[in-house]
Amino acid sequence: MKPAGTQWESDFMIEVKDLTKSYGHVLANDRISFSVQRGEIVGLLGPNGAGKTTVMRILTGCLPATSGTASVGGYELGTHATKAKRQIGYLPEFIPLYPDMTVTEYLNFLGALRDLRGLALRAAREGVIERCGLGEMRRRLVKNLSKGYQQRLGLAQALIHNPAVLILDEPTSGLDPRQTHEMRQLISKLAGLHTILLSTHILPEATVLCQRVIIMHKGRIAAVDEQERLAARLRKSEKLTLRLRHPPPDIVNELKSIPGVIGIYSDSDWGQGRPGGPGERRWIVECELGKDLAEEIARQAVQRSWGLAELTPLSLSLEEVFLNLTGSDTVEAPS
Repeated sequence: MKPAGTQWESDFMIEVKDLTKSYGHVLANDRISFSVQRGEIVGLLGPNGAGKTTVMRILTGCLPATSGTASVGGYELGTHATKAKRQIGYLPEFIPLYPDMTVTEYLNFLGALRDLRGLALRAAREGVIERCGLGEMRRRLVKNLSKGYQQRLGLAQALIHNPAVLILDEPTSGLDPRQTHEMRQLISKLAGLHTILLSTHILPEATVLCQRVIIMHKGRIAAVDEQERLAARLRKSEKLTLRLRHPPPDIVNELKSIPGVIGIYSDSDWGQGRPGGPGERRWIVECELGKDLAEEIARQAVQRSWGLAELTPLSLSLEEVFLNLTGSDTVEAPS
């Protein structure tokens, strides 16, 4: 047995095993298990009420688990909560800002709470001010900052003690499109320097930022994997996007005659059951699962001078994967 208070050696910076949390008769988390490797950005997704917030509160030490274990940076939260918390930088959805402090005063205060003093505090503060683009705001009162700069300040306080793990809860919530883009850029620059668990309702955000996703549903883990692998597991057929410059009038019948092709749709009508007509120039070609017909379609397009402009595989989007696994329509539109 390891001595009390020592750090477990592991490539995983976050490890959750059979974690359960109940509020009376309500089961918020039901024996969930997952891990996040060092330097990885992982998205935590799920409809409202799926149990994401409870997981994040347990990982940040705000709530105890009913059963199971959770460790951060090699320290188990149930037995070494203080040491585990020192590994964490937390950006909650609603940031606890002090409106009558300046940016510098606020970061000095949060740094002191993290046991930073003197020159170490000054260096840490100036470092996060630079990283988060707050230089021109350092003397401004927090209450006078825009929502975008308040969010940057929230990220700065999470980073000030240079934690190994960042836990970000809806980091772009309430931001306009430009602020959202800037925040995503800031987070992407942290990849590799910190291990990041990111909760978001904005699925394109997870697609852009995350190497893997954890999809929760009704308190349990529905899936954990890379988006492409999840899409491959869920798809029931192969799909190709086909664009032709000189399609013949009977292009739909020509494509359907290829063995293995089971449907032709104009890409605007995909999913609505209406086949593409001869005036269309772009189609979704649906093929039997496991059959790669790209080479055969390309061969016929070249031989028959159809003017092949595009022929690419079409995988399920993260939104389609999400809806397939959760049966939910609680997702935000791309931003």
